[in-house]
Amino acid sequence: MSQSPRSAAPVRCVQQSALADLADVPATSRWVRSGATRLHVLDYGGDGPALVVLPGITSPAVTMDFVARELTDLVRPLVVDVRGRGLSDGSEEEPEDGGDDGCGYGLAAYAEDTEAVIAGLGLTRPLLFGHSMGARIAAVVAARSAVALGGSVLADPPMSGPGRDPYPTALAAFLGQLAQAERGTDADEVARSWPRWPRREQELRARWLSSCDRRAIAATHRGFESEDFFAWWPAVTGPTTLLYGAQSAVVTAAGAAQARAALPSATVTAVPDAGHMLFWDNPPAALDALRAALRRMLART
Repeated sequence: MSQSPRSAAPVRCVQQSALADLADVPATSRWVRSGATRLHVLDYGGDGPALVVLPGITSPAVTMDFVARELTDLVRPLVVDVRGRGLSDGSEEEPEDGGDDGCGYGLAAYAEDTEAVIAGLGLTRPLLFGHSMGARIAAVVAARSAVALGGSVLADPPMSGPGRDPYPTALAAFLGQLAQAERGTDADEVARSWPRWPRREQELRARWLSSCDRRAIAATHRGFESEDFFAWWPAVTGPTTLLYGAQSAVVTAAGAAQARAALPSATVTAVPDAGHMLFWDNPPAALDALRAALRRMLART
């Protein structure tokens, strides 16, 4: 799978060993179009209400499998390969100034893709759950109200933006890990950056990270500082929970307090012994918090 031949970015690569991982995932691949962009979704099925899952900046859908499969008794998880990741198309939009700012990887484009998934799969009042970048996307979708939702759960959304502290992880760190994946990496090397992660999640990252579009990562990272989360958060409607890692540098205690003040109707919950990657850092506690949030929302429907 490659980018447009007009792009100078490195070719995206989905390894055969990565594709083979899907044989162990209890989900069916679905495909949706958002304009000209083809989006891949892992559908875990079931009779429960739909839960659209939006992963983070360098997390293809399969990397959220360990979360999704723990929710199937409550909901029907549908995990999206956000554009430029996994099996979904990258953006074909060309930057106006010859750089790579935007390039179809802004919050508006991501929100439109999510709305297209909801409409294209015929989902009725789904719940939304997003982590990091995905949480910012969920906030925009919930604030725009272009589709009817049953509620939303935002896990550690980057609260950086104009006039705020920068996003705590530098772009160079993301691109350095991507370069490792592009030349070939393994779980041991991934573990040097993410030592707390379960081994299977280190292995999946080693095989799937090269499926991410370098322009998507760069543009999204810039968006963390140019697109203000708090421009959308107070307008979020419906039942809403914000989860954050008690040790997160992305959502600090001060950020959580600001979120409470800006949207008093939201439930704001800290996940203990976890940083920004709360589901990877402390899976039992993070899953318990997510399941509790989903149960509260389902009880209101």
